[in-house]
Amino acid sequence: MEEYSSKMMDYFMNPRNVGEITDADGIGSVGNPVCGDIMKLYIKIKDNIITDAKFKTFGCGAAIATSSMVTEMIKGKTIEEALKITNNAVASALGGLPKIKMHCSAAIDDYYKRKGQPSPIVEIKEENIHDVG
Repeated sequence: MEEYSSKMMDYFMNPRNVGEITDADGIGSVGNPVCGDIMKLYIKIKDNIITDAKFKTFGCGAAIATSSMVTEMIKGKTIEEALKITNNAVASALGGLPKIKMHCSAAIDDYYKRKGQPSPIVEIKEENIHDVG
């Protein structure tokens, strides 16, 4: 059994920003058929700033903690700043985590598609967004 940090356990037991944004500007949905994790990340954007972020995750403790931490890290950031948040930064913020993958970029990509604008995200590779825990 993997040992998780107390911070990761806190974000799993007391997740922040759970829920959905009904009028979201971008929604990222990912799932991993191997482990069964299903995640949705909702973002609200005003003047290129992520003003709100919420998530709904069905999955392991690491998937829930990761989703929660991502929402905390991207709120108040510009789209460009949010896209620079790496998987390692999320893992580090949680005190370390095995095989972490982030799905914020999927919600930002959706935002650009809804606006009819080209996305700054060249490619969202499935192997980069499916293995969460």
